[in-house]
Amino acid sequence: MPDQMRKIVLASRPDGAPKPENFRLESADLPQPGDGEILVEVHYMSLDPYMRGRMDDAKSYAAPVPIGGLMEGGSVGKVIASNDPSFAVGDFAFGGFGWATHGVAPAKQCQKVDADGVPITASLGVLGMPGLTGWYGLNDIGQPKEGETLVVAAATGPVGSIVGQLAKAKGLRTVGIAGGPEKCEIATRDFGFDVCLDHRAYDDAKSLRAALKEAAPDGIDIYYENVGGKVLDAVLPLMNAHGRIPLCGMIAWYNAGGLGADAEGAGLTAPRLWRTILVNFLTVRGFIIANHWDKMPEFHREVAPMVADGRVKVKEDITEGLENAPQAFIDMLNGGNTGKAIVKVN
Repeated sequence: MPDQMRKIVLASRPDGAPKPENFRLESADLPQPGDGEILVEVHYMSLDPYMRGRMDDAKSYAAPVPIGGLMEGGSVGKVIASNDPSFAVGDFAFGGFGWATHGVAPAKQCQKVDADGVPITASLGVLGMPGLTGWYGLNDIGQPKEGETLVVAAATGPVGSIVGQLAKAKGLRTVGIAGGPEKCEIATRDFGFDVCLDHRAYDDAKSLRAALKEAAPDGIDIYYENVGGKVLDAVLPLMNAHGRIPLCGMIAWYNAGGLGADAEGAGLTAPRLWRTILVNFLTVRGFIIANHWDKMPEFHREVAPMVADGRVKVKEDITEGLENAPQAFIDMLNGGNTGKAIVKVN
């Protein structure tokens, strides 16, 4: 067992988009597990948009990462020491071990990962937090019905891709929005979307809305909101009466450091937004998936067999090396990844 580990800490808070200098790679003594804890050698770590919010010192549903603190995140790896009977040395575990080569966490806050079934990276994406986010938002809030039309942005990402595939399996027309023709091809070819629009091909929300109107001639019943910005501006006037909007993210605005007046999509003023919701009887519900971990067993029962037999397709974008995590994270926030953003650590 090594006596040293490597980790990436928050060196400074970003002003706008994160830069490499906001992160710092450090070495530290290998932590030792206490009672009820496990020590894991991390094999893969997840990169997710929510991490950008943790870099700001602002009130939110979770405390910000302190300056000099370990960047937070989920990861999966092999147990190399255990002080809890639920995990044995050699087991694979998912937990919040952060941006590091090794991590300690209470066993009760970790999940055992089956290394003999689907790849262990699935615990970071399609069968992990992003997959659960897509499944819960679509079913519990979206309430999909056969014959309806669903729109989801970031259609090739880990949330958007599972939303589209599950909705298609339920008999909905699925319209994806993605950045670039390559991603749009992946959305239709691999993930089964009926159509996918390249938001970068449209200069403004008005022109994107015109294309959406053609792609969704019967209007939009469910808009799975994970982007905000120009896409929200384009979608909102096309929502059908009694439409539903599950809201799990707004990545287009994250690098603004908040929803400031200069943020893209700031033309969605409160009176306009509220009136549209009112006169179309829309249901808009924000959610944080951490409040719904109890749904994980039900989610796995439904979706894990679909992943195993290929009914749900998976695409991963894996970066080699912990030291390359900051740049991969920066690229992800700018749409540079294709599929679930993951870093191979060990």
